[in-house]
Amino acid sequence: METLKKIVTNQYFPAGAVLTAVLLFWIVAMLGGLSLLNNNQPPLTTLTWMLFVYAAAVLTPLAGLFAAVDLVRRWRRNRAAAVASAPAEPANPPAVAVEAPEPAQPPTSQPAQAKPQRPGRQEAA
Repeated sequence: METLKKIVTNQYFPAGAVLTAVLLFWIVAMLGGLSLLNNNQPPLTTLTWMLFVYAAAVLTPLAGLFAAVDLVRRWRRNRAAAVASAPAEPANPPAVAVEAPEPAQPPTSQPAQAKPQRPGRQEAA
């Protein structure tokens, strides 16, 4: 039970479940999932099935793409966090202590110059 709880609360579970469902849908479709259209069904049943398959054919690639992008994004973020949290050890520690440089003097500020007026224009008072 604890294993199932860990799987369901895992951050990768929602995107992984969507991606799995999309792959299963397309595998079933390639193995003959459209066999319902071969049976003698009422027209409304056939139309409903065709609309469902059309919607699934359009939406499942989008859902699969979003799920795959989400999985890759989460994996990269976790990998970057693991690398950032690892202690960074210098390969060759410096033998001599380096003195800190003196802080730079702030530049002197000058008042902004007024824009020159073009000839022939006057400002309204």
